[in-house]
Amino acid sequence: MSPRHILILGGTTEARELAAALTAHPGVRVTTSLAGRVSRPGAVAGDVRIGGFGGAQGLADWLRAEQVDTVVDATHPFAESITANAVRAAAASRVPAVVLRRPGWRPGPEDRWHEVASLDEAAALLPSLAHRVFLTTGRLGLAAFAHLTDLHFVVRSVDPPEPPMPPHTEVLLARGPFTVDDETALLRDHRIDVLVTKASGGEATSAKLTAARQLALPVVVVRRPPLPAGVSAVPDVAGVLERLGLTL
Repeated sequence: MSPRHILILGGTTEARELAAALTAHPGVRVTTSLAGRVSRPGAVAGDVRIGGFGGAQGLADWLRAEQVDTVVDATHPFAESITANAVRAAAASRVPAVVLRRPGWRPGPEDRWHEVASLDEAAALLPSLAHRVFLTTGRLGLAAFAHLTDLHFVVRSVDPPEPPMPPHTEVLLARGPFTVDDETALLRDHRIDVLVTKASGGEATSAKLTAARQLALPVVVVRRPPLPAGVSAVPDVAGVLERLGLTL
């Protein structure tokens, strides 16, 4: 009997945790697909493929050719196009699909959050809030802020960003998790007066929100894109395993 083949669309901490949990089960073959946007991805259990599939049709063809039994979309909450392609490909190839999305962050009574729908809205809001910006929205969206010539940006990303970007930009290359003490020191050392982030959720990068709260700094939070119509997500690895009829 051939092993049960699970394809994980990965790139997140939860995807790595899921791959490790699944490979511990006998009779389960795990393939994790990474987009290749990060030059030094963390170690992943099971088989790994790098690169895209060529859209929904290419993914559907791959699911059939590789006899995939279930596809799990465990990509970043802002990987909107990948999620849409995964849902379409799964339907076209009649392969069950599960979407794993970690819970988002929620503001507390002492947080000074400004929620916006896009990076463009975040950029439009910044001049009224501050002059020194800690930007943690990833290296691929800096063009939205490139016209803000009067602001100073500190940008943190895993890999070096590429232009266009704001003219006054300082780049910090780092990978989480980060501690509250480290984030507080960073905000103070760089004299940051506003934080900009995406509502990614997760513990690995949440310390910056705690630090901003303790320093009474405003935070511009870009809301997550909605899931495709009719799609519901599970919040954690245990939820995926339950859908698959497996246990931790």
